[in-house]
Amino acid sequence: MKLDWKAVLPLAIGVILWFVPTPQGLQPYAWQYFALFVAVIAALVIEPIPAAAAGLMGVTLAAALNLVPATADKAPTTADAVRWALSGFSNGTVWLIFVAFMFAMGYEKTGLGKRIALLLIKTLGKSTLGLGYAVALADLALAPFTPSNTARSGGVIFPIIKNIPPLYGSTPESGARKIGGYLMWTALATTCITSTMFLTALAPNLLALSLLEKTTKLTIGWTEWFVHLAPACILLFLATPFLVYVIYPPEIKRSEDAPKWAGEELAKMGSITAKELTMAGLAVFALLLWIFGGKLFDATIVALMALSLMILTKVVTWDDITSHKTAWNVLCWFGTLVALADGLGKVGFLKWFAALAAGAMSGFSVNALMVALVLLFFFIHYMFASLTAHTTALLPVILATAMGIPGIPMKTFSILICATLGLMGILTPYATGPSPVYYGCGYITRKEFWTLGFVFGVIFIAALVGIDFPYMLMLKP
Repeated sequence: MKLDWKAVLPLAIGVILWFVPTPQGLQPYAWQYFALFVAVIAALVIEPIPAAAAGLMGVTLAAALNLVPATADKAPTTADAVRWALSGFSNGTVWLIFVAFMFAMGYEKTGLGKRIALLLIKTLGKSTLGLGYAVALADLALAPFTPSNTARSGGVIFPIIKNIPPLYGSTPESGARKIGGYLMWTALATTCITSTMFLTALAPNLLALSLLEKTTKLTIGWTEWFVHLAPACILLFLATPFLVYVIYPPEIKRSEDAPKWAGEELAKMGSITAKELTMAGLAVFALLLWIFGGKLFDATIVALMALSLMILTKVVTWDDITSHKTAWNVLCWFGTLVALADGLGKVGFLKWFAALAAGAMSGFSVNALMVALVLLFFFIHYMFASLTAHTTALLPVILATAMGIPGIPMKTFSILICATLGLMGILTPYATGPSPVYYGCGYITRKEFWTLGFVFGVIFIAALVGIDFPYMLMLKP
């Protein structure tokens, strides 16, 4: 029987750490929990089993071994273990992510997402650069309501734009650089920007906020997120199709056939339907309440209200909801990840690590330390194939480290560090959900992908640190 190294490696890492002597300042159960946590993260990265199953097994084992107390200064009990194990499933952010997947399904089922994209191509697609902006604007229109960039870009945008390059003789086998490579890289780059621009445009953003609240007790609202990140994100969004046009130029500069093709596809769709209008109205309803109704309704309640109305208006059915395997899988996955990350704080590991790291960083200016931590968090994503695993593994540790450094404005730093999650998706062919889709389509070679990923990664993080960081310091959140 052949040994599966992917299954053995996480277990081996966990066992080795488990038997390493407990560092001074930690309780034995805290170090044992850390060993289990690292084993789960390793399983999330290399995926010997589905990620949600790895998270569920990790929470179950930690609870069975009574590793997590109610507070760091209290010995673990069975009752504490049960409450902790189930705590992630009572988290509002986890349910907000789940409902947002229902929004994405509504866009797909009604055809509204496809119609928006085709309308933009018909309007702006006469030049290749205009077509790039059409692709970007299509993503922007869907982003505030679609927390999965995989569903948004890989599931809605890509199936539409993949039909355009062959119109110009641009295929992966011949003439990839004519127009196909430009469109595919523009689509990926812009979805990374919109994933940072809006809190609800990327599931790990919402997960990060949940971990932030548990680690630092700080909360960040939808509007607050957008206002603090708007300068760099808006500039990057406006510039990126042009930057791709210059750095990775298409050979064909005009695209006269694309608007004609989009018009034909729209004609096949027919007039806008009542369900499309209903879906658009409910999306605007939710967005307005997220922006202006924060004092009256929690964001999760707004999402549940919109979902209820989607069911009542038959935009989606209850059978649609119960059969959406991806959404339920994410609910289970994030519910366990929230609990696992929260456990690091409960056992006292984060407090211990923060004190250790803060001592090692003494002597540097606060701003220099903030930038260094942001750059470390961003570029270490080369080692991760999942934004969720990256967020769960490192965000609580980075936040705890910052908390141990006197003088750091934690809300400013927290927004800045969380904002990197969408942008880092540009780095590698495996950095975020849509990346394998655009890499696998064959229009961008491996060398081009890695080179462009590094170049645009530097541009993105430079804009965030160089524009939003000083801007946020002026706002003093």
